[in-house]
Amino acid sequence: MRFLQTAAALASLASIVAGQDVSAEQHKNGPGHGKQKPLINSKKLQADISTKGLMNNLKDLNKIAFAHGGNRAFGLPGYAASVDYVWKRVSRVPGVKAWKQDFPALFNFVESISLSVGGEKVYVYGLTYSPSTSAEGITAEIVAGPDGAAGCNDASYADLDVKGKIVLVQRFRCPTGGTLAGRLLPAARAGAVAVLIYNDLPTNVTAGSLSAPNPEHVPGGFINLADGERIKARLAAGETIEATFQQTQVIETRTTQNVFVELEGGDKNNVVVLGAHLDSVQAGPGINDDGSGTSLLLELFTAVTKYRTTNKVRFAWWGAEENGLLGSRYYTSNLSAKDADNILAYLNFDMVGKGFIGVGDADGSVHGSVAPPGSEVIERIYHEHFAKQNITVTPAVITNGSDYASFWQVLNKPFGFLHTGTGVEQDPCYHQACDTIDNPDPKTLTINAKAAAHMLSVLSVDGTKLIPKTRLNATMFADIRMRDVGPDVIRIEELEALGERHLGCGHEI
Repeated sequence: MRFLQTAAALASLASIVAGQDVSAEQHKNGPGHGKQKPLINSKKLQADISTKGLMNNLKDLNKIAFAHGGNRAFGLPGYAASVDYVWKRVSRVPGVKAWKQDFPALFNFVESISLSVGGEKVYVYGLTYSPSTSAEGITAEIVAGPDGAAGCNDASYADLDVKGKIVLVQRFRCPTGGTLAGRLLPAARAGAVAVLIYNDLPTNVTAGSLSAPNPEHVPGGFINLADGERIKARLAAGETIEATFQQTQVIETRTTQNVFVELEGGDKNNVVVLGAHLDSVQAGPGINDDGSGTSLLLELFTAVTKYRTTNKVRFAWWGAEENGLLGSRYYTSNLSAKDADNILAYLNFDMVGKGFIGVGDADGSVHGSVAPPGSEVIERIYHEHFAKQNITVTPAVITNGSDYASFWQVLNKPFGFLHTGTGVEQDPCYHQACDTIDNPDPKTLTINAKAAAHMLSVLSVDGTKLIPKTRLNATMFADIRMRDVGPDVIRIEELEALGERHLGCGHEI
């Protein structure tokens, strides 16, 4: 691995890794409440993190989901109950500052959907932001669309008779339009009345988005690989098949919330932000994705309130991540230049309870994409922490598929993340109904939570020595916000070959 820390930074880090406290005279946090709290200490903070506490949080989130329709998705009762749960846990702690942030987000909900092909019922997922059909649905002949890259191009439909028909095409990463919308639009422009996209993975389809409403879209459905291959084989054999597809989908703007809490004391001009998204997909309770990150933050917040820090510490639970990182993007996009300047670094925890121990490849030494300066320091701290415990680390790909992307794209801030993977081999319940309390591994979650505690103990005391800040004026800040940072140096096909499905906008597009 390639790391860029200076010798001075490493020397500073070594004293913290050793778990040594620092005298009160060296680190004063300003006025306190009664007796001064001890300075945060890595070994003590890690000892305060318990598996029981982490799993109890997950049990509570699981109960919330199943008491509210089986999920904790944005715009639905399970998310509102999740916000209430976190709020009650953090807002009643003496001396902290807690607040909620309302923001508008585009909501969708499939009220009814069905598909029959040749008289046989077939499972179908309603693509997010798809137009609805009529109440009785669309009945038409189903035909196969072009394979591979050809299915991304209007010209490939010139010699195909698809007008007034339902087109079947396989999921494919198109150069323009996206993985799903890029397959639907050429067929729609050729006159198809609906498009069925079948998956390229054997897992059950539970998520898929057209990214945004579009007047050019026709009703679209997402079906499983086995069903798509079976239908295509029948068409290839010369069979004429009629299908009926019905979908009623509500698409509207709804108000939702982010939740924040700050510790008392600490330098308000140097803020360490820790975040995890609070929402699940509509398909399930989301106990690994991202109940695990939510629980980690709750347990860490509870533990760290016993200590004082040199730098300000802020915890954030993001809303509507699964709809496109909407909560974190709203937050970062609406900060003043001064408030943005005060952020020292961002730490993200999205899916930390099932699979490998993954650390964001911030320096790009494995996967090529390089995060803002200072991010490599965070990566190094994590690696050294795990190395001392002889824990094998997997360099996690920077995909811009989670909330760290907002801090990179909008603010250009240093970031780091822990991530246990979304491939079938890592978590077969990713975005599935089976992502329940039985899905996360308590040991994996505890390992990651203690690593987060160590990271917080380092950055909240010596973060300014390890991660020098670049001061921003209003003009520079406006220029940064005009940037469009994406995983351009990493081909999406390569990410998918690695088994990584958490590729962008927080959801499958």
